[in-house]
Parts: sequence; C-alpha cells; structure tokens
Amino acid sequence: MATTGILRSRRSAAELHAIASVEREIRAIDPTAGLKYLRDFREAYRTYQRVLAPGDVGHEIAKSGIVLVGDYHALPNSQRYLASLLRDPELHQRPVVLGVETIFSRDQHILEEWFRREIDEDELRQRIRFELDWGYEWAPFYELLSAARDHCASIYGLDCMPREDMRKIGSRDRHAADKIAELRRRHSGALILVLFGESHLAPQHLPALLQQRLPAERMLTVLQNVDALYWRAAGEARDHVEAVEVRENVLCVFNATPLEKYEHYRLYLNRWGGSGNDHSAPDLGPTLYNLIEGMVRFLGINQYSPHNTTQPRLLVDLMPEVYSRSSDALLRRLLSRKGFTAEHRRSMLRQVRERGSVYLTPINAVYARQFRMTSAAEDATRFLHQACRGLPNLCNGRALALHTAPQTAPVTRPLDKDDAFYMTVFEHALAFFGSRILYPARPALRDTDIADLFDVTREDLELQTALPFTDAVEALDFLIQHRQHDFRDNRRARRQTPSPESPAPVAPAFTGYKYEYVAERLGYLIGNDLYDGYLEGRLTTAALRKLFLTHIEQPGVAREAYVQLRTRLRSAPRP
Repeated sequence: MATTGILRSRRSAAELHAIASVEREIRAIDPTAGLKYLRDFREAYRTYQRVLAPGDVGHEIAKSGIVLVGDYHALPNSQRYLASLLRDPELHQRPVVLGVETIFSRDQHILEEWFRREIDEDELRQRIRFELDWGYEWAPFYELLSAARDHCASIYGLDCMPREDMRKIGSRDRHAADKIAELRRRHSGALILVLFGESHLAPQHLPALLQQRLPAERMLTVLQNVDALYWRAAGEARDHVEAVEVRENVLCVFNATPLEKYEHYRLYLNRWGGSGNDHSAPDLGPTLYNLIEGMVRFLGINQYSPHNTTQPRLLVDLMPEVYSRSSDALLRRLLSRKGFTAEHRRSMLRQVRERGSVYLTPINAVYARQFRMTSAAEDATRFLHQACRGLPNLCNGRALALHTAPQTAPVTRPLDKDDAFYMTVFEHALAFFGSRILYPARPALRDTDIADLFDVTREDLELQTALPFTDAVEALDFLIQHRQHDFRDNRRARRQTPSPESPAPVAPAFTGYKYEYVAERLGYLIGNDLYDGYLEGRLTTAALRKLFLTHIEQPGVAREAYVQLRTRLRSAPRP
C-alpha cells in the first residue's frame, strides 16, 4: 500500500481540481468567507488524534449531557445526520430534547402548536417564514423535525435576529447559550442535542459561552465534514473514514465531501442571486461541467487538442446539454422526438426517479431532477468516456432500435452479443471508477459484497437486487463464477493454440432487467478494481486515459479490452 501522503494525493487529486473552481466562484459572490469569525472555526480544527470505529460516536453522544452538532446549512446530509441520530435507540435511555438554530426562539409557540399536531407542515413552514428568514432546503429540515416529534420530548428554537449582520453574531451566540442553559434547567435529566451552524462551534464561540454558564456540564461537540480533517483522513488506509476524534470532547463525522458541500452552497448562491421569489429547480449545468473539468484535469486531457490519438479531438466542443429545470413531460417529448421507444422512455424516467439524473448517450445530454453527488459524478464520467471516443453512439435524430442497455444506442457497425455485453460492462466500469475518483466517499463494491447477498433473506435479496428470487440467485451465481475465472488462462491458451475455439468470455443468456443488473454489477466490480489499482500505484493516469480512449464500440474490441484489463489487474477476489 502507498504511503499516507501518496495515498492522500491520489485519492484527492480529482476532487481538488474540481473544488478549486467552485471555491473561486463562491469567493467572488460571498464576501464573508474571510471574516475572522469564520477563520476562527477553520483554524481551530486542522488535525485529529485518532480514527473512530463505527458506533463510537453514538456511544460518546449517549454519555454526554449537551451535544453541539455542527450544521452546514446548504448540505442536506447535515440535517439528515442528526435525524438519523434521533432514531437511534441507544440515545433514548433518557429523554432527548432538540434545539435548532433554524427557528427563532420568538416563534416557539408556533413550533409547539405543530409539535402538538394542531397545525400542519404547510402552516408551520409559512408562519416561521422559512423561505424568507432561512432560505435553505425545507425537506431535510422537516425530516429532522419529524424525527424529533416522533422521538424527542421537546423541540426548541434557539436563534434571534439579526442573522444578516455579522457584527452581531456574537450577540446571537450569547443568546443561544442563554437559551440552552435555560433548557438544561427545564430538562435537568435530558440529553440535549443542538444543531447550530458550524462556524458557531469554534472553541472560543458557543462552546466557551456554554462552558461559562454550565461549568459542570459534560459537553460534546460533533463537527461534520470539516475540510482540513477530511483531506487528512484521505491518507488513511481504508475505503472510508466515518469519524475521527479531534481532541477531548470534540469529534468529527464524515457524511459528505468538501466538493459536495460547496457545490450545494454554490447552487444556493446562484438561486439567491436571481429573482427573490425564484423557487424553481436549480441550474445544475455548472455543477456537471465542473465535475467533467475535474475528471479532464485528473486524466491529463487537453480539451483543445485537434488530434484524436492520445487525446480526444476538441473535447471542448462536445460538452453535453444539461436539462435541469425541465418537467418529466418535456423529457418524454424530447425522447420521443429523438426516436426512443416507449420501453427506453420508461427506463430513463425510472433512472431519473431513482438516481436524480441520467446521461442520455444518444443525444449527448444530461437530464437532472436533483443534485446527488454519486449520480452526477457517474454522469460526468459517462459523458467523458463517450466524448473521448468521439461520441460514437450519438443518434443525431435517427430512430433508435431496441438495445439491451438503456444508456446506449446502437453503434454504426453491429456488434455480436458478446461484444455488446462487454461494451456495456466496460462503460459501467469507467463510470463507477470516475464516480469514486470524484467522490471517494462512495461505498466500494467488492466480491465479498456480492457473496454476502446469499446470506440475506429471500425478501431482502429480492429488495436489494430488484429481481425475482430465482433470477437473483442465477445472476449472483454468474457474477461469482465470472469473477473467479482467471482470464490470464484465456490469454495463455490463445497464444499456444490460436483458433476460434480458444476460450473467450461470453455474455450471459439473460434478458431485460436481469441482463442490465449483471452488466452493471460486473462493471462496478471491475470499476472498483480500477480504483484500487490506481490507489495502489498499479495504474497511472496515462494508462487510465488510454482506457477512456479505447474504441470499444468496434467489433471485437470491447471483449478483448475487458480481458486485457482483468489480466492486468490480476483480479483475484479480494479477501
């Protein structure tokens, strides 16, 4: 395994490329980033003492009296993390009370009416002036409130005006400290969880004020996704670090990446910069183009190259169209005009509902309903893989015939079923690889994950695979047997006795969604092998760029490229 520094550099390279553009745009729009109050937070948390095991954070919270949880307001995962904590039975050995910055303490009576179910969600949202006084996404915050109503003794608003005047932010901290101390007097034996903006949790801000008011209280600060700690944790020799201990009574959990955080914030800045009453879907075009730029720079691609040998030709002219403020009806009309069959249209709409977005290969466009980092990173990589080959599947308005993989259209020269299968697998492999390069927090998929599915119940297997039980078992059997096959034997046999009868990988005799499931899972497995090989230094960016440039749409190429890749990675199943 590579050293900590090398591992951190490899794991973070594409993210750092992509985040640089976002940070420049944010600094140009948001003048508060350099204020001392915000610098206090960034400078306080630069390193950590140790990596925590799963479950350690919950144990520490359960032992504490008051827990301050840092909130990055623009990031839905920040609010959803605390909602998940409220559902954890370990925390409910005693009453739990929730305090939130989002609601002014002056509106406590409105919150209590909702808590008693006297008013509904819409009335609560309107009366607390959520859009006017807060302006971030309602759904994750309401998910938190709902979890608190189901599992907590009470909910309290903790904030006061003015929110827009940074000169008064110290007064807001003092007000919040007074309100939290009041909660302790009112709920003497309860666990008090407080969600407050992360910059308020610098040691000299709200934590110090609370310590002055409640010197005997056992307090814990739980930060979320602090940049410096995230980049440092990228050097750990594990797929994903869930949490670290920063110092005594200070922890940090990771449920998003810095790139994910700042892309969400940029979307809000762009929305706020438009019409004051514009609550339409955000423009996701800049986000997709920035992810593409991150992959382009990671792979060392020259967007302006006029050649199509070691570089794609004029990549800058091939950028996809992004539909992000469109209805499903518009997508149906668009697909119908471009010759997509009814089956294709249903498949695309299903993918949008499940993933939030989809790359439409035959028209070189991304249709995005919402920003989800995993899906967006995949879509960006799928485009780049097509563009590196000159968009070979672009239909240019010609009618499409039925094809087994919904993301692709028929190529100009027909492929046999084996080439078609391995072309789809190869595309899935690079898409998964690229998504992990841009979003290392995406969970790995390894052979053990496939084997573990045999240990779940019949109902869970059908749920996790979306296949009938018999089909699911057959699909898993194929995946396991295929992954256990040593393709180096194929190449040795072909060198010794070159003939059409030499062993070669063949496509499974599956159809419909069963075929799609196997192709995607097999692609994701090899994509994860690629990612591991890159981290371990067995694949350079030049070698990876060559994979993106390989014309797998030509007869015989996809299958051979797949065998070469498996051989190079020596892909025996990982323990």
